[in-house]
Amino acid sequence: MLSTINKQDKAVYDLLVQERKRQEMCIRLIPSENYASAAVMEATGSWMTNKYSEGYPGKRYYEGQQNTDQIETLAQERAKKVFGAQHANVQPYSGSVANLAAYSAFIEPGDTIMGLSLPFGGHLTHGWKVSATGKFFKSVQYTLDDQGKLDYDAIEDLAKEHKPKLIVSGATAYPRIIDFKAFEDIAKLVGAVHITDMAHIAGLVAGGAHPSPIPYAAAVTTTTHKSLRGPRGSMILCTNEHAAAVDKAVFPGMQGGPHMHTISAIAIALGEAGTTEFAAYAKQIVKNAKRLAEKLIEYGFTLVSGGTENHLILIDLRNKGMLGKKLSKALDRANIVTNYNTIPNDPAKPFNPSGLRIGTPAVTTRGMKESEMDKIAAFMNRVTEHVEDGQAISKIGQEVTDFCAAFPVPDTFVSPVS
Repeated sequence: MLSTINKQDKAVYDLLVQERKRQEMCIRLIPSENYASAAVMEATGSWMTNKYSEGYPGKRYYEGQQNTDQIETLAQERAKKVFGAQHANVQPYSGSVANLAAYSAFIEPGDTIMGLSLPFGGHLTHGWKVSATGKFFKSVQYTLDDQGKLDYDAIEDLAKEHKPKLIVSGATAYPRIIDFKAFEDIAKLVGAVHITDMAHIAGLVAGGAHPSPIPYAAAVTTTTHKSLRGPRGSMILCTNEHAAAVDKAVFPGMQGGPHMHTISAIAIALGEAGTTEFAAYAKQIVKNAKRLAEKLIEYGFTLVSGGTENHLILIDLRNKGMLGKKLSKALDRANIVTNYNTIPNDPAKPFNPSGLRIGTPAVTTRGMKESEMDKIAAFMNRVTEHVEDGQAISKIGQEVTDFCAAFPVPDTFVSPVS
């Protein structure tokens, strides 16, 4: 696959091979990471890299679109089928661009938006102050209750007080099922538009392992990697009523020519997501997360909200007497890849917070099931107990590498969880 790069640029080739080896030898628990299929990766580096296709199918500003129009249309149709949406825009370069475009389709700069606060599990683009979404719009942020869960009554009260024009549901570090209908009811009550960011749970929604926001939101944004297991791209799904506004907000409102190589890979990933094998995979992600959470609790770890209902677990490390960065770096040395993260009402600073965020999409792709989650929890507990012992960490790291060897990274996803 990399033979041409090896001949032309040995320095890049060596780094790419090292990264492949790293991904094979590590337990990858970052919930926004996964393993894309060989077909998805091939499409991402295909001849479509060479094509410029500004505009939409049938309405391009360049010639030579005989094949690009068909591929983008195929991606759109597959997205609509997988998620039950009326319209799909597959052009946004990233989830952040998709969110800003979705907001721009419905409201004007200076209008009030309301999203989940970043330190409580929201995303930068849900109106956080350093994001463009917090600068272009007036932002009101809702939080979580004392149990680390969404309090829909409190969210409703906040909406009544501030009368936002747009309410965002969705999160990047929330381990519970989101009640999208409740958000839609609140939005209707105050005359707001309801937008959902399902970037983290898109694969679960596609596989029937999480309720869908499609019936309850004017527009739904998502990345195409994470649990959906595609390339690094994004989509906006909406009803036909809002299609023209959404398309115009993406192009020319937010960006120029689409990345056709990525859209080609999105089409392939959506084809994979429409299979019964993918549905089994999505459900196994949730099973694995639940089992991993249960075992971590047995080892004395405190979990935000007390557990998980999706792919994600947020650990509160305060009772372990350490901060997230220290443990995440120790785990990395032991070949267990996580990310440190804020917890609700975190007393520590964001760059060295009290939490650790983990998830099960990538390990599930490798065929791991509940019994492997027991072993992963045991590895994590040992690292926590020996966080200062370099020799012990090194020993655990070798055990992790041996453990991973039994679960090779799949080249295709014909039956990833069989």
